[in-house]
Amino acid sequence: MDTAMDLSTTVALPADDHIRPFAVPALHLRGRVVRLGPLADAVISRHAYPEPIARLVGETLALTALLGSSLKFDGRFVLQAQSDGPISLLVADYANGGDLRAYCRFDAGRVEADEAPFGSGHLAFTIDQGADMQAYQGIVPLEGQSLTEAGEAFFRQSEQIPTRIALAAGEVLNFGAPMSDWRSGGLFVQHLPEAGETASFGDPGADTVVDQESDAWNEAGALVDTIEAHELLDPGLDADRLLYRLFHERGVRVFEAQAVNDQCRCSPERIEAMIAQFTEDEIRDMTVDGEIQVKCEFCGRDYRFDPTTFQALMTV
Repeated sequence: MDTAMDLSTTVALPADDHIRPFAVPALHLRGRVVRLGPLADAVISRHAYPEPIARLVGETLALTALLGSSLKFDGRFVLQAQSDGPISLLVADYANGGDLRAYCRFDAGRVEADEAPFGSGHLAFTIDQGADMQAYQGIVPLEGQSLTEAGEAFFRQSEQIPTRIALAAGEVLNFGAPMSDWRSGGLFVQHLPEAGETASFGDPGADTVVDQESDAWNEAGALVDTIEAHELLDPGLDADRLLYRLFHERGVRVFEAQAVNDQCRCSPERIEAMIAQFTEDEIRDMTVDGEIQVKCEFCGRDYRFDPTTFQALMTV
């Protein structure tokens, strides 16, 4: 079980790539803050996304880390958006232990024309508990709204737990360096269930209704509304100082920080197993100049295979 600490007793946090869980007992709140620096910059830069897409990918990384880090078992959280707007696919996943990745597929011409990123579509939240367990999935419609609005709608409709989310992503001049770096950050707070109730994200099947109009929750929402984007992105303002600014009058407690890693789950073994599922004709069609080439959309890594590896699936 995590041990709570007063902010006055904590050691200095690294500025980047971690999640800080916290609680504000006086307001019946529990939440998390995420700050992503080198990780966000690496994910965005390796794909050379245009600015509107880069910003959205950064926010997606932050939201996925905030939600995925609540998992209490060895599993994976997946956020996936699909729409008929300029963005056809936006996907990120967080593996228990802190491995985070993201990818976006988009129509460059429509983005350049300054269309809203999402048209009609949906946003899916999936908790993968492993091969021997049934996955849990929640879906909310996308009708042009932001990730923040869609995320809050998910919890309001499916979990019925009052939830507030703040997200930001942008390029920040890093301590006087000649080049700016992409950063992202976010804050996630929920109203704690009453004593004896256990509903929380990561607890599939929970059925708890929590009062969304309490004075404590209204105060919490007003405090969250004061957060500005630069506070979530400033490398000189760590998560603990941000939490102190927001909640010091009410008394905020923090828990052990969790590292977040720029780590893709692809591997030669995974790709080979995937190819082995294709038919003989499909494997032949994949073969170019005597080899099969596969590129991971997440990390951009190229894999090459000898078609004879799959000889058992092919007829002579």
